[in-house]
Amino acid sequence: MLHIYFHIYIYSSSQSLDLYIYYDVFSYNICRNYDFLQQVPPWLEQLLHTPFFSVCRIHADAARNECNMFCLDCNNADAFCFYCRSSRHKDHQVIQIRRSSYHDVVRVAEIQKMLDISGVQTYVINSARVLFLNVRPQPKSGKGVAHICEICGRSLLDPFRFCSLGCKLEGIKKNGDASFALVGGNEELTMDTRMGSRQQEEGLREGSTQDMYPATPPPPASNARRRKGIPHRAPFAS
Repeated sequence: MLHIYFHIYIYSSSQSLDLYIYYDVFSYNICRNYDFLQQVPPWLEQLLHTPFFSVCRIHADAARNECNMFCLDCNNADAFCFYCRSSRHKDHQVIQIRRSSYHDVVRVAEIQKMLDISGVQTYVINSARVLFLNVRPQPKSGKGVAHICEICGRSLLDPFRFCSLGCKLEGIKKNGDASFALVGGNEELTMDTRMGSRQQEEGLREGSTQDMYPATPPPPASNARRRKGIPHRAPFAS
Protein backbone atom coordinates (compact mmCIF):
# COMPACT_ATOMS: atom_id res chain seq x y z
CA MET A 1 0.00 0.00 0.00
CA LEU A 2 1.34 3.41 -0.97
CA HIS A 3 0.98 6.11 1.68
CA ILE A 4 1.36 9.80 0.83
CA TYR A 5 2.09 12.30 3.56
CA PHE A 6 2.06 16.06 3.09
CA HIS A 7 4.16 18.23 5.35
CA ILE A 8 3.80 21.98 5.50
CA TYR A 9 6.73 24.05 6.71
CA ILE A 10 6.45 27.80 7.30
CA TYR A 11 9.72 29.72 7.35
CA SER A 12 10.58 33.30 6.77
CA SER A 13 13.05 32.30 4.09
CA SER A 14 11.60 31.09 0.81
CA GLN A 15 14.81 29.17 0.19
CA SER A 16 14.20 27.04 3.29
CA LEU A 17 10.63 26.37 2.16
CA ASP A 18 11.81 25.21 -1.25
CA LEU A 19 14.42 23.00 0.39
CA TYR A 20 11.92 21.18 2.58
CA ILE A 21 9.42 20.78 -0.26
CA TYR A 22 12.17 19.21 -2.34
CA TYR A 23 13.05 16.91 0.56
CA ASP A 24 9.44 15.70 0.88
CA VAL A 25 9.15 15.01 -2.85
CA PHE A 26 12.45 13.12 -2.77
CA SER A 27 11.28 11.04 0.21
CA TYR A 28 7.98 10.31 -1.55
CA ASN A 29 9.79 9.05 -4.64
CA ILE A 30 12.01 6.78 -2.53
CA CYS A 31 8.95 5.28 -0.80
CA ARG A 32 7.18 4.86 -4.12
CA ASN A 33 10.14 3.07 -5.69
CA TYR A 34 10.49 0.86 -2.61
CA ASP A 35 6.82 -0.15 -2.80
CA PHE A 36 7.18 -0.95 -6.50
CA LEU A 37 10.22 -3.15 -5.84
CA GLN A 38 8.23 -4.97 -3.16
CA GLN A 39 5.42 -5.64 -5.64
CA VAL A 40 7.42 -6.46 -8.78
CA PRO A 41 10.55 -8.66 -9.00
CA PRO A 42 13.52 -7.01 -10.74
CA TRP A 43 13.67 -9.57 -13.56
CA LEU A 44 10.05 -9.23 -14.73
CA GLU A 45 10.38 -6.18 -16.99
CA GLN A 46 13.47 -7.70 -18.58
CA LEU A 47 11.49 -10.88 -19.28
CA LEU A 48 8.65 -8.97 -20.92
CA HIS A 49 11.02 -7.08 -23.22
CA THR A 50 13.21 -10.04 -24.20
CA PRO A 51 12.80 -11.39 -27.77
CA PHE A 52 12.53 -15.17 -27.91
CA PHE A 53 12.77 -17.94 -30.52
CA SER A 54 15.79 -16.69 -32.39
CA VAL A 55 18.49 -19.22 -33.35
CA CYS A 56 21.27 -19.59 -30.80
CA ARG A 57 24.55 -18.29 -32.23
CA ILE A 58 26.60 -20.80 -30.24
CA HIS A 59 24.53 -23.88 -31.07
CA ALA A 60 23.17 -22.91 -34.48
CA ASP A 61 23.75 -26.39 -35.91
CA ALA A 62 22.11 -28.25 -33.03
CA ALA A 63 18.60 -29.65 -33.14
CA ARG A 64 17.17 -27.68 -30.19
CA ASN A 65 18.73 -24.32 -31.00
CA GLU A 66 15.76 -22.01 -30.34
CA CYS A 67 16.35 -19.39 -27.66
CA ASN A 68 13.27 -20.01 -25.55
CA MET A 69 14.74 -20.04 -22.03
CA PHE A 70 15.07 -17.19 -19.54
CA CYS A 71 17.15 -17.09 -16.34
CA LEU A 72 15.74 -15.34 -13.28
CA ASP A 73 19.07 -15.26 -11.45
CA CYS A 74 21.29 -13.57 -14.06
CA ASN A 75 21.30 -9.78 -14.43
CA ASN A 76 20.52 -8.49 -17.92
CA ALA A 77 19.91 -12.04 -19.08
CA ASP A 78 19.09 -12.71 -22.72
CA ALA A 79 17.14 -15.64 -24.06
CA PHE A 80 19.16 -18.83 -24.51
CA CYS A 81 18.69 -22.36 -25.79
CA PHE A 82 18.47 -25.79 -24.20
CA TYR A 83 22.22 -26.44 -24.51
CA CYS A 84 23.15 -23.06 -23.00
CA ARG A 85 21.03 -23.90 -20.01
CA SER A 86 22.96 -27.10 -19.40
CA SER A 87 26.32 -25.37 -19.60
CA ARG A 88 25.73 -21.87 -18.16
CA HIS A 89 22.56 -21.93 -16.05
CA LYS A 90 22.62 -25.40 -14.57
CA ASP A 91 21.78 -24.42 -10.98
CA HIS A 92 19.74 -21.28 -11.78
CA GLN A 93 16.02 -20.61 -11.76
CA VAL A 94 15.00 -20.92 -15.42
CA ILE A 95 11.61 -20.73 -17.10
CA GLN A 96 10.76 -21.86 -20.60
CA ILE A 97 8.79 -19.64 -22.95
CA ARG A 98 6.43 -21.23 -25.45
CA ARG A 99 4.47 -19.82 -28.35
CA SER A 100 0.83 -19.83 -29.33
CA SER A 101 -0.54 -17.98 -32.35
CA TYR A 102 2.84 -16.25 -32.70
CA HIS A 103 2.63 -14.83 -29.18
CA ASP A 104 4.82 -15.73 -26.21
CA VAL A 105 3.23 -17.70 -23.37
CA VAL A 106 4.46 -19.38 -20.22
CA ARG A 107 3.03 -22.34 -18.36
CA VAL A 108 1.11 -21.49 -15.21
CA ALA A 109 2.78 -24.42 -13.45
CA GLU A 110 6.16 -22.72 -13.91
CA ILE A 111 5.41 -19.04 -13.42
CA GLN A 112 3.14 -19.38 -10.39
CA LYS A 113 6.17 -20.54 -8.38
CA MET A 114 7.80 -17.16 -9.03
CA LEU A 115 4.92 -14.69 -9.23
CA ASP A 116 1.46 -14.03 -7.87
CA ILE A 117 -0.52 -14.30 -11.11
CA SER A 118 -3.91 -13.56 -9.57
CA GLY A 119 -6.06 -11.35 -11.76
CA VAL A 120 -4.48 -12.53 -15.03
CA GLN A 121 -6.60 -14.49 -17.51
CA THR A 122 -5.30 -18.01 -18.12
CA TYR A 123 -6.02 -20.31 -21.05
CA VAL A 124 -5.77 -24.04 -21.67
CA ILE A 125 -4.06 -24.89 -24.94
CA ASN A 126 -3.65 -28.57 -25.74
CA SER A 127 -4.02 -29.62 -22.10
CA ALA A 128 -1.48 -27.08 -20.78
CA ARG A 129 -2.66 -24.05 -18.80
CA VAL A 130 -0.77 -20.95 -19.88
CA LEU A 131 -0.89 -17.17 -19.74
CA PHE A 132 0.40 -14.56 -22.17
CA LEU A 133 3.44 -12.44 -21.44
CA ASN A 134 2.35 -9.27 -23.22
CA VAL A 135 -0.68 -7.56 -24.65
CA ARG A 136 -1.88 -8.78 -28.06
CA PRO A 137 -3.36 -6.56 -30.77
CA GLN A 138 -7.04 -7.01 -31.37
CA PRO A 139 -10.03 -5.19 -32.88
CA LYS A 140 -12.29 -3.19 -30.61
CA SER A 141 -14.47 -5.27 -28.33
CA GLY A 142 -18.02 -5.57 -29.55
CA LYS A 143 -21.15 -4.78 -27.59
CA GLY A 144 -22.22 -7.21 -24.94
CA VAL A 145 -18.71 -8.19 -23.82
CA ALA A 146 -18.94 -8.96 -20.13
CA HIS A 147 -15.25 -8.92 -19.16
CA ILE A 148 -12.43 -6.78 -20.50
CA CYS A 149 -8.83 -6.09 -19.53
CA GLU A 150 -8.52 -2.98 -17.38
CA ILE A 151 -5.45 -1.78 -19.29
CA CYS A 152 -5.85 -2.61 -22.99
CA GLY A 153 -9.59 -3.32 -23.17
CA ARG A 154 -9.19 -6.81 -24.60
CA SER A 155 -12.21 -9.07 -24.15
CA LEU A 156 -11.68 -11.83 -21.58
CA LEU A 157 -13.34 -15.19 -21.11
CA ASP A 158 -13.81 -14.86 -17.37
CA PRO A 159 -13.98 -12.10 -14.71
CA PHE A 160 -10.25 -11.38 -14.55
CA ARG A 161 -8.63 -7.94 -14.44
CA PHE A 162 -5.79 -8.36 -16.93
CA CYS A 163 -5.13 -10.23 -20.17
CA SER A 164 -1.39 -10.72 -19.64
CA LEU A 165 1.53 -10.23 -17.27
CA GLY A 166 2.43 -7.03 -19.09
CA CYS A 167 -1.00 -5.50 -18.49
CA LYS A 168 -0.88 -6.45 -14.81
CA LEU A 169 2.49 -4.72 -14.57
CA GLU A 170 1.00 -1.58 -16.11
CA GLY A 171 -1.88 -1.82 -13.66
CA ILE A 172 0.56 -1.89 -10.73
CA LYS A 173 2.40 1.16 -12.09
CA LYS A 174 -0.85 3.01 -12.69
CA ASN A 175 -2.92 2.15 -9.64
CA GLY A 176 -0.71 0.25 -7.20
CA ASP A 177 -3.60 -2.00 -6.16
CA ALA A 178 -2.10 -5.30 -7.35
CA SER A 179 1.10 -7.17 -6.73
CA PHE A 180 3.30 -9.96 -8.11
CA ALA A 181 4.73 -10.75 -4.68
CA LEU A 182 3.89 -14.21 -3.37
CA VAL A 183 2.33 -14.31 0.08
CA GLY A 184 2.85 -17.36 2.24
CA GLY A 185 5.31 -19.15 -0.02
CA ASN A 186 4.62 -21.16 -3.15
CA GLU A 187 0.90 -21.85 -3.02
CA GLU A 188 -1.62 -23.40 -5.33
CA LEU A 189 -3.52 -21.28 -7.80
CA THR A 190 -5.67 -18.63 -6.20
CA MET A 191 -9.44 -18.78 -6.46
CA ASP A 192 -9.76 -16.29 -9.30
CA THR A 193 -7.18 -18.25 -11.32
CA ARG A 194 -9.19 -21.45 -10.89
CA MET A 195 -12.23 -19.68 -12.34
CA GLY A 196 -10.47 -19.60 -15.67
CA SER A 197 -10.97 -23.33 -16.20
CA ARG A 198 -14.68 -22.90 -16.88
CA GLN A 199 -14.40 -22.12 -20.57
CA GLN A 200 -10.77 -22.77 -21.26
CA GLU A 201 -10.95 -26.42 -22.27
CA GLU A 202 -11.94 -25.26 -25.73
CA GLY A 203 -8.62 -23.43 -26.06
CA LEU A 204 -8.38 -19.87 -27.27
CA ARG A 205 -11.56 -18.63 -28.91
CA GLU A 206 -9.54 -16.67 -31.42
CA GLY A 207 -8.05 -19.90 -32.72
CA SER A 208 -4.44 -20.91 -32.89
CA THR A 209 -2.30 -21.38 -35.99
CA GLN A 210 0.86 -22.32 -34.14
CA ASP A 211 0.12 -24.01 -30.84
CA MET A 212 2.65 -25.29 -28.35
CA TYR A 213 2.05 -28.94 -29.08
CA PRO A 214 0.80 -30.71 -32.21
CA ALA A 215 -2.81 -31.79 -31.96
CA THR A 216 -3.53 -35.49 -31.63
CA PRO A 217 -4.95 -36.72 -34.97
CA PRO A 218 -8.34 -38.44 -34.83
CA PRO A 219 -8.49 -42.19 -35.42
CA PRO A 220 -8.95 -43.17 -39.08
CA ALA A 221 -12.51 -43.78 -40.15
CA SER A 222 -13.42 -47.37 -40.90
CA ASN A 223 -15.72 -48.37 -43.73
CA ALA A 224 -16.28 -51.87 -42.41
CA ARG A 225 -19.83 -52.66 -41.36
CA ARG A 226 -20.70 -54.74 -38.37
CA ARG A 227 -22.75 -57.85 -38.84
CA LYS A 228 -26.01 -57.74 -36.96
CA GLY A 229 -26.35 -61.51 -36.67
CA ILE A 230 -25.48 -64.91 -38.06
CA PRO A 231 -26.40 -65.10 -41.75
CA HIS A 232 -28.83 -67.86 -42.79
CA ARG A 233 -29.00 -69.36 -46.25
CA ALA A 234 -32.30 -69.43 -48.06
CA PRO A 235 -33.98 -72.84 -48.10
CA PHE A 236 -33.61 -74.93 -51.29
CA ALA A 237 -36.57 -74.92 -53.60
CA SER A 238 -38.39 -78.24 -53.79
